[in-house]
Amino acid sequence: MSSLQSLHYTGVKDGNKPKLSVLDQLLVPKEKKYIDIPDVKAAWTVIRSMQIRGAPLIAIVACLGLAVDLSCCGETQKELDRVKNDIDAIFTIIDKKMEYLKTSRPTAVNLFNAMGEVKAELETVQKKKRESDDAKSCMVKSVVTYAEKMLERDVSDNKAIGDFGADALLKHSPKGIRLVTICNTGSLATAGYGTALGVARSLQARKKLLSIHALETRPYNQGSRLTAFEIVEEKMPNGTLICDSAAAALMKTKGVDACVVGADRCCANGDTANKIGTYMLACVAKAHNVPFYVASPFTTLDVNLKTGDEIEIEERSAKELLSSSSAPESIACWNPAFDVTPAEYITGIITEKGVVEKSEDGSFNIAGFV
Repeated sequence: MSSLQSLHYTGVKDGNKPKLSVLDQLLVPKEKKYIDIPDVKAAWTVIRSMQIRGAPLIAIVACLGLAVDLSCCGETQKELDRVKNDIDAIFTIIDKKMEYLKTSRPTAVNLFNAMGEVKAELETVQKKKRESDDAKSCMVKSVVTYAEKMLERDVSDNKAIGDFGADALLKHSPKGIRLVTICNTGSLATAGYGTALGVARSLQARKKLLSIHALETRPYNQGSRLTAFEIVEEKMPNGTLICDSAAAALMKTKGVDACVVGADRCCANGDTANKIGTYMLACVAKAHNVPFYVASPFTTLDVNLKTGDEIEIEERSAKELLSSSSAPESIACWNPAFDVTPAEYITGIITEKGVVEKSEDGSFNIAGFV
């Protein structure tokens, strides 16, 4: 487990109510400040404002925020008490909160999958407890239990991703890996270990990480603010920050053995949505014959979407782009938060259940893997 913690959560022990706070990542690395999350509105706000980000962490904070809301929020308690033990009405109240949370970041499929899993759990309880006098407590307990299980599972899944990823990369370069990554996919994007940066950690543990270069990742600079911070904190060898446009020059002049990036959604054909700039990095890697891997949880695989053309790409305010530059305020801006890397540029997709590799015809069979 990394010393950097994206969140602090106190579970239900000895009659205590759950409590959640998250690290305000907009302030890192200059300041480590945690924000209390007392309800779903606060969870929605930190997700939408990108005070927390990273597909796995978004899903976890949404689930834990829902658990805290149902257990502790005074307004929610009043709302639940008004319907007494009408289990259908209780289900409707919780479902509305989940639908609200899903509007926070539309591109990250982990959020939608997590809400879907919670809903399935609630539907099971709804069927079993339809005539029960403790419908409210059963429904709330179901949400809290699932959220806590998801938190615990995230760390073990990420470690598995790291190990599978290290194995895959070392097949290309057994002596060691000069790695390149973009955005932040470490402890600050997950519950505590990381996906793509988790692969770097596994390589480092085997003394096979020769160097790691992080792209700054404009306009929010998750690479320079967060990944660089984690690289320094974890004392990764030859950690270096580069501007996004330097990736091609790096590969040509210094050499790179592999690129590993995260993902917010992987389609049935392998097309992958990730932070803006990932597609550009994949094109550069392809031109220099550098293996390009996506590291993401199994829940990121979305077989319901055939290709990346069907992914909804979130576009964000022009203010975010203008505030990080010296451009004239009157200039028009296009500020997509993500882009889609076509499957043809991807070598393999690393999950906690193994690596999805291409078939002989060069295509991915994500549905078959799932």
